[in-house]
Amino acid sequence: MKIKVNGKDQEVKKTSISVYELLSENKVQRIDMVSVQLNEKFIRKEDFQTVLVKENDEVDFLFFMGGGKYSNSDE
Repeated sequence: MKIKVNGKDQEVKKTSISVYELLSENKVQRIDMVSVQLNEKFIRKEDFQTVLVKENDEVDFLFFMGGGKYSNSDE
């Protein structure tokens, strides 16, 4: 089946795949640190194993990055 992952076409050999399986196939290592949108709707982490991705679905993996520095001073 054909789906879009982060805006790019992706071919999956199954007719449906769980969000969790899709994350694993895409080698996402810190699944606990990623948010997933399926057709523009956020999926709860506790539902990753039961929500299925189907033909023509659009999936976005959103990774939150920490770091950076904020300062009010002119250093």
